[in-house]
Amino acid sequence: MFKAMIQLFPLTLGGCVVGAVAQTAVDVVTLPVKAVSAGVDAATTSQSEADEKRGREIRKAEEDRGRQLRLTEDRCRKGRPLPADDCSSYRPR
Repeated sequence: MFKAMIQLFPLTLGGCVVGAVAQTAVDVVTLPVKAVSAGVDAATTSQSEADEKRGREIRKAEEDRGRQLRLTEDRCRKGRPLPADDCSSYRPR
């Protein structure tokens, strides 16, 4: 009788202990898959991410070019152009 009670004891604990053990087992088994998946995701770039990055690079280059043109125009207007400045296209206002 004592042996039967010991065998039935885990059943009286309810599903919480059994569920916790099962969930832990699932977590241990799926952990390597999740780790590999995260590594692959970090190592690859989606097309939309690549497009966004390229767009940022283009906007930055355009901003830099505009900044340089404004500086060149300012130097030409003040009469102190650098040797590389092309003041022939500058029209005083």
